[in-house]
Amino acid sequence: MSVELTARRRRAAAVALMIVSLLHAVIAHAQSDNKPRPKPARAGTSASAKPPASPPPLRDGDAEERLLAVYKLIGVGQNREALRQAEALARDYPNFQLAQLVVGDLLSARLRPIRRMGDAPEADTLRSMQAAATLDELRNESRQRVDAQRIRPPANTIPAQFLELSPRSRHAIAFDASRSRLYLFENAPTGLRLVADYYASVGRLGIDKSLEGDQRTPLGVYFITSRLDPTSLKDFYGAGALPINYPNPLDISRGKTGSGIWLHGTPPEQFARAPLATDGCLVLANPDLERLLRTVEPRTTPVVIARQLNWVAPHSVQTDRNAFDAVLGAWSKAKTDGDMKRLLSFYAPDFQSHRKKPLDDWANVLQAEARALRGRDLHLKDKSYLRWTDSADTMVVTFGEVAAGARTGPVKRQYWIRRDQNWQIFFEGVIG
Repeated sequence: MSVELTARRRRAAAVALMIVSLLHAVIAHAQSDNKPRPKPARAGTSASAKPPASPPPLRDGDAEERLLAVYKLIGVGQNREALRQAEALARDYPNFQLAQLVVGDLLSARLRPIRRMGDAPEADTLRSMQAAATLDELRNESRQRVDAQRIRPPANTIPAQFLELSPRSRHAIAFDASRSRLYLFENAPTGLRLVADYYASVGRLGIDKSLEGDQRTPLGVYFITSRLDPTSLKDFYGAGALPINYPNPLDISRGKTGSGIWLHGTPPEQFARAPLATDGCLVLANPDLERLLRTVEPRTTPVVIARQLNWVAPHSVQTDRNAFDAVLGAWSKAKTDGDMKRLLSFYAPDFQSHRKKPLDDWANVLQAEARALRGRDLHLKDKSYLRWTDSADTMVVTFGEVAAGARTGPVKRQYWIRRDQNWQIFFEGVIG
């Protein structure tokens, strides 16, 4: 916590120094403009004066959309209109540092050529290494935003991890670290549909978290566990927070440590963080996070965090989905038949349960569950298959287990790993 706050103060101080240098351009611009300016009216002299209107609520994605529109105007040489729109953007989002930066550049461009973004006078800006580092961060943020819009996911494609998603999961989230981009999907009757995407920041030292305090963001398949009320949080977390279940069973099996990985917002004085800026959380601008807070559901919303997302046509995962569906069906049939030898063949020797039961102890649980079926068929409902492939090929499986004639049953989650072309369960637990 103290590390994050200290870094935030350093960044704010560096930006302040940088903007002071850019103000030289603003002052020079004002001094070179000899047009007469109207004098401000004295208080009480205008009977028609009205109180200023309340600003409209901030909409998710709006600031970035307007920033990119300014960039396009600059690209075609319409600097005057670009400056007008940039100034309006900076007024509506006064804590959006990229907007302030582009205003400064456009004003400077009236007096001298601009070589690159944040091209403040060298003698002023580079006297502070912190200011120089902050400029680099802002340039990287700008580049990530532009690249994510320039290289869009192909139409009607999905991340390859989503083999099947239950109707109980009304939404899904995928994050591409290479693009600093979070994608929000709606799980419609026709399949996953991309409804929004946002810039987001990760850990200072990047991704692939393995240890407590390593300032990295984890990679894998996770689930939102709760929705934290912003009134219960420090303003550092902005509009609120959505914790995820790091470390998950795969992480634990690999000896990974740490906790407290959230999707959260930014403090009031900061619109966005640098691409690499957190202690491991995913951080979004507050208007974007507010959209997630209003939309996603704890416990049923999966969050895939990938080094780089592989976008595929939905029908292309059908073969893998059907193949794994047959494996899960065979597991269910062995349990229905009470065939313990066959049933246990689906479990890995290093199996663990929620209660840390090894396979020998879990066999007693399975036998009791099979005995309770009394020969009734076992139906698996609302199935979700989320595939994660790195050094191993794993599947995160969620389903409702309902015996024939029963109206309800437990909701279970299993983690499978493929070894020697065979799928085996290395974790199983009841989640609802």
